[in-house]
Formats: sequence, structure tokens, C-alpha cells
Amino acid sequence: MAKTIMVLGTCSNAGKSVVTAGLCRILKQDGYRVAPFKAQNMALNSFITKDGMEMGRAQVMQAEACQIEPDCRMNPILLKPTSDQGSQVIINGEVHGTLSAKDFYKEKGKFREHIKEAFDSLSADYDVIVMEGAGSPAEINLKEDDLVNMGMAKMADAPVLLVGDIDRGGVFASLAGTMLLFDEAEKRRVKGVIINKFRGDVSILEPGLRMLEDIIHVPVAGVVPYMQLDLDDEDSLTDRFANRKAEALVDIAVIRTPRISNFTDFNPFEYIEGVGVRYVGSLHELGNPDLIVLPGTKNTMADLLWLRQSGLEAAILKHHAKNKPIFGICGGFQMLGQTLSDPNGVEHGGDMAGIGLLPHSTVFEDEKVRTNATGVLSAVDGMFAGLSGKTYQGYEIHMGVSGADGNLINEGNVYGTYIHGVFDREEIAKTVIEALLREKGMDFTDVKAFDVDAYKQTQYDILAGGLREALDMNLIYSLLEG
Repeated sequence: MAKTIMVLGTCSNAGKSVVTAGLCRILKQDGYRVAPFKAQNMALNSFITKDGMEMGRAQVMQAEACQIEPDCRMNPILLKPTSDQGSQVIINGEVHGTLSAKDFYKEKGKFREHIKEAFDSLSADYDVIVMEGAGSPAEINLKEDDLVNMGMAKMADAPVLLVGDIDRGGVFASLAGTMLLFDEAEKRRVKGVIINKFRGDVSILEPGLRMLEDIIHVPVAGVVPYMQLDLDDEDSLTDRFANRKAEALVDIAVIRTPRISNFTDFNPFEYIEGVGVRYVGSLHELGNPDLIVLPGTKNTMADLLWLRQSGLEAAILKHHAKNKPIFGICGGFQMLGQTLSDPNGVEHGGDMAGIGLLPHSTVFEDEKVRTNATGVLSAVDGMFAGLSGKTYQGYEIHMGVSGADGNLINEGNVYGTYIHGVFDREEIAKTVIEALLREKGMDFTDVKAFDVDAYKQTQYDILAGGLREALDMNLIYSLLEG
């Protein structure tokens, strides 16, 4: 069985996912067969593996850091919120059903067996498993049935590193308070704390570190500087939604619907010089972009209603009237069609008119489409005719069936596809940007193709280098050796 180590955080967005990815990369560099693991994840950004299983995007990112194929055993339980009160539950890559929060906690005991089976199976295939927790491990009302934080650490008999975010303030209180709420066995399991996202001179922090160690009786395993990294984001806590690049030569506006999912689809555009990607959540933010994108969503019909109520649907129609391009991915593709029908109440229930800019109609069915997709794009005309026949690699994940004739369709300058990751191929992203520049009468000959995979691997190496310098790696290796 594999050696284990677990990364917990005092709160969401403390840096658990990034520290886990960095440790994975270090161990990979040092010759270990290493894999990530998160027992239970809640996120709308998911991924389809080569064998058609669904898993959380954070563990996909960590698997990339390990330079291994994503495997749904790395994330046996995935929760995808469908409303404020309920989530679709994915177990070992397949849909289990939609449960309210109350019903989910009633069934938690059943999920423990699935988690243990996945962990044991993964552990048999690797030398080291780097585990990540979720949210805060000190939610005292939830600790009894915990499956993902200290409950998982106990199940795997793993030493724990506790991460706190100094950038948001109160890091000493959050670390000390979390330790205070652990029982004695949990306190003994914590072998080091990490202060993350520090800006400034560490020597100024030193007196506080020694005082913290005196209070919690756990060593500080390192102070990680604030690093400007570009890694795939998991959920709505992403900093990408705050991006504003009004000065960009090409302005792409992605509509930020309330249930936006898989927004990593648009990261490749951000890597191209002169291109700005903005996430627009209200009418006054929209402006006059060169391209409007309707992204994936966990509830297409509910988000289409929001689009109408916010005034953004009318703005999209005005954009279309100017013959400016619109691109829909997955749920956004469904919205652009003629009608949406949900006879079984899979998402919202009932029937609804679509935006009406593409000819297809969508019927939501009980069975989710999950498939890895590779091939060539269907022939299209209009501004993005250059996409015709381009090779793509991505995946499909949706409940609706639209009966569209082709994997990419268009009516004029309105385009739609079910393929997530369609822009990851550098030639496809480049073709879109060249067409937008050409439409503006600007020079497009210098648009450079971008190797997304190579760029990501460079980012993981930068992360690993930063963590090696910041962390007490002798301590971490001693924990792995028991």
C-alpha cells in the first residue's frame, strides 16, 4: 500500500489544492509514483476521463502535476450543486442521483464504503498518495460523519499538514482556532502547519511563528510566498472572474451565469497575447465585446431564465443583430436553440423557448452523456469557417439531447458545440482569434499558436520549485517514512 500524507486547510481557498499539486509534482520529480486523492469534492467544474467517468477538476489538475492520466478513483464522491438546497451526486464517476443536503447526510454512511474501496484500489497502484481535504476540518456540527477531512486522514492513517491563508488576514487565529476545535487524537495527527500566500520579508514573521508553535505545539512546516501561478481553477472562488482587460486588442465576454460550469474551457484564450477574457455577470458589465460566449451550466433552463431577467438575453440579441459572433458551449449551446424541454424534471421541469439563434431543440433525459471526444470539427461557414475540419480533443458531459447535425453547428455568426475543451488545441484557439482580428481590420499574421500542455507543465515546475524552497522537505519526507 502507498505511503500517505494529507493537506487540510483552515477554510476554503486557503490553498489546499495548489499545495497538494505542488507536493505531487515534487514527489514525481523525486522519482515516486504519486497520485492525488480527494474523497469528496463539491464543484461545478468537472472532467470526463478516457473511460467516460466524471471527476472533479482539481484532481485532474493534480494528476497533470503527477504526469498521470486522471482517474475517477482520485475523487470517488463529486457533488455538483443544482440549486441552493441540492446537488447531483456522482459516485465513482457515475450519476447516483440528485439529493438535498439533508438526504445526502442521511446517506453518508453508504458513501464511506465507496471512498474506502477507491482509496485502497488507488493506493495499491502508487508509491505515495497526497490527499486533499475540503473546506474547513473544524466544522464541529459535521465532524461525526466526516468523510473528507480528519475522517479520511484516520481512515488512511495519514499525517496531516494544515494550511492557512495569510493573504486574507487572521492566519494565526485561524490556525490556532482550528487546532483548538480538534479532539486530542486529531491534534496528534497534525504534524505541521503551512502559512500560505505570504507577501514580504519572512524574518518579520518569525516571532509570530515561534509564538504560534508554543500555542499549538505543532511545528511550522513552511511559509509559502504568494506565487503568480496560472493553474486550472476548480470553482466560483476563482480569481479569473475578476479579470478586466479593457485595453485588449480582442475582447471576449463570457457570460457568468449563476450556475456556470467548466469555465476552464476559455483559459487558452488568456494565453494569447493581446486577448482579454472577461466574465460578465450583469448588463452594465457587458460593453461592446468582439465575441460573446455562453458557457456550460449545471442548470440550463434556470440560467436561461436568469439571462432573460437580467436583460442580458436582449443584449445578446442586439449583439447578433450587428452580425457580431456568439459561441455557445454545452449548456450555452442548448440555450441558443429553439426550445428546451424537461419532461422528467431532470433540471428545471416543463418547456421553455430558447434564444432562437440556432436551429436545434433540446430534450433533457435522465441519463447523462459522458464521453471523451476526439475527431475533426464539422464544416461551418461564417466568420469562423476556418474551424472546419480542425482536429480537436475534448469531452462531452450533459443531460440534454439536441439532435444537432454535427459536433459544431452555426447559423451565420452564431456557433454552438457540446465539446468542452474544444479551444485547448492551439490551432483552434488561434483560428478564432485570427478571425476576430481580421473582422476588426487588424493584423493577424503575428498570432502565435500556444502549447497549452507545455505551458501547464512549466507552471507545475514553478510551483514545485517555490514549495521546495519554502517548505521543510526533510520534515515532509520524514512524515512519509512514518
